[in-house]
Amino acid sequence: MRDLCFMTARELRAALDRRQVSAREVVQAHLDQIERENPGVNAVVTVTAESALDSAAAADGRAASGADLPVLHGLPVAHKDVHETAGIRTTYGSPLRASYVPTEDELVIERMRAAGVITIGKTNVPEFGAGSHTFNRVFGVTRNPYDHGRSAGGSSGGAAAALACGMHPLADGSDMGGSLRNPASFCNVVGFRPSPGRVPGWPALLGWTTLNVSGPMARTVADAALLLSVLAGPDPRSPIALAEPGAGFAGPLDADLYGLRVAWSPDLGGAVPIEPEVAAVVHDAAQVLAALGAQVTERSPDFAGADEAFRTLRAWQFEVMFGMMLDRAPEELKPSLRENIEQGRKLSGADLGRAEVLHTALFHRVREFFTTCDILLLPVSQVLPFRVDLEYPAEIAGVTMMDYLAWMKSAYLVSATGCPALSVPAGFSASGLPIGVQFVGPHRADFAVLQAGHAFEKATQFARRRPPGL
Repeated sequence: MRDLCFMTARELRAALDRRQVSAREVVQAHLDQIERENPGVNAVVTVTAESALDSAAAADGRAASGADLPVLHGLPVAHKDVHETAGIRTTYGSPLRASYVPTEDELVIERMRAAGVITIGKTNVPEFGAGSHTFNRVFGVTRNPYDHGRSAGGSSGGAAAALACGMHPLADGSDMGGSLRNPASFCNVVGFRPSPGRVPGWPALLGWTTLNVSGPMARTVADAALLLSVLAGPDPRSPIALAEPGAGFAGPLDADLYGLRVAWSPDLGGAVPIEPEVAAVVHDAAQVLAALGAQVTERSPDFAGADEAFRTLRAWQFEVMFGMMLDRAPEELKPSLRENIEQGRKLSGADLGRAEVLHTALFHRVREFFTTCDILLLPVSQVLPFRVDLEYPAEIAGVTMMDYLAWMKSAYLVSATGCPALSVPAGFSASGLPIGVQFVGPHRADFAVLQAGHAFEKATQFARRRPPGL
């Protein structure tokens, strides 16, 4: 039964359709895998075994009745612990929410459950999802499956580590500055930041923001696209929701890359420092695409202003979302989170206006850049997975990092563009640590990005390399 834990979601779904395996067997296999593997990585922080097995039995009953089965029928998922799940503790990784049990599902959970997903628990996050290293005072730190002394990334670090260890075949994540992509890169799985509005958010205090998005994680690009087919689609409660239905993402991703115009850069045109082993993997990935027939050129759009725009808008959002908590219980917030909220309070209307002007100018420069290419290939993270006892790497390639955000720049500069971005496994360091690359596409060209990443994945097969001992 352990083999079920490393089948793809599409393979599992087909086996369930053919009645080769029951939903109860699938769920039990993954619960057993959590029991075996989770103590080493601390990825799943809440387990809902009894209710999951009850849901699986109900799913098997529907299958036996001959009823039409939903897209994700019988597939077990542990949800990110910043996504609200009705009747299941949702802590946000904070002592302030350690006992919080929502009464309703948020939209992404609602859609997954309607599609047949069986909830088996919750996955670990940094405090309120802030930062790309998963640790908090409620559950502790999540460790990298490929080296338990290293970070699993974040904020979807628990989700990524659980995927790598076979604890679930799909995962829901969210991304502001790299929270889907960085942990995917660190854990040798796939994470997709879709275009803003592709996956609507509800409830959302800041419904118009384009920095925060939810999206899928999986062990293959095709599985990530399958989950996106359920998560995507319009909803009247989101003012930026795209009208296009999500169902098309479940279709075949196969595409001939011959003639595809690919621009690539190991350092975003000199905008970021980068470790040599990461740069080498980006270079090698470009050569793979060239061998597949793509027209590959080393160049990058101009990311000027992206850093200021992202940092300003992020600080403003953090003050809006967490300012009352700072006033009530400042000692219960980690220092880096307090600092971000305080930065938001120092902003003026002129500061926010300048950020939006820079944000708009960046959009148009990148839009024009994509008139001359189809895909932009970049590093996901500038570093290898770093020591688990650090909050963030203090320097990269001899360059000192000013704070806990600076090392994530290769991800968050892309967030500021509003472009869809996919993290795909692309290689390993000499010490065996995973390294991903980032496929970025034009505004709302989500399907084309998934197609390019799928072709690369098929050609390289890096995702097949499991963590030691699995």
